Amino acid sequence: MSQTVASLPLRTLGGEPTTLADLGPGPYLVVNVASRCGLTPQYQQLEEIAGRYRERGLTVVGVPCNQFGGQEPGTAEEIATFCSTTFGVTFPMLEKTDVNGAQRHPLYEVLAATADDAGEAGDIQWNFEKFLVDARGSVAKRFRPGTMPDDPAVTGAIESLLP
Repeated sequence: MSQTVASLPLRTLGGEPTTLADLGPGPYLVVNVASRCGLTPQYQQLEEIAGRYRERGLTVVGVPCNQFGGQEPGTAEEIATFCSTTFGVTFPMLEKTDVNGAQRHPLYEVLAATADDAGEAGDIQWNFEKFLVDARGSVAKRFRPGTMPDDPAVTGAIESLLP
């Protein structure tokens, strides 16, 4: 593959073109997010992880998605306001994106093909599925939605990729 995950074309929540590599040196924790989900409080832990590891190169990247129960119905402005005022989110957010189905973004084509620790790959199960991508743009780990961002499995995997 000549193009890595880190170089795939993306758009910020504000509509600007970007890539993961543009957002930071890596590694990256890419998470499909939603504002009206029972798992939405994970934003707080994601922000804590982003702050804890930012200086060592980690970039947490939120990817709003409205494919699971319509739990991310807002506009880009509404999503940005909710995230900043409710959870103090400072990490980069991408535009609302399909993570499954015929309109699945190319980023999620690669991410969904990655198996979790149980050996299962395939469609994203729900909001707040997490993917750890190394600085070279290779997918290193997949964590299902119920795995909290501060779970030792997640923080240990992050630390293993940091200098």
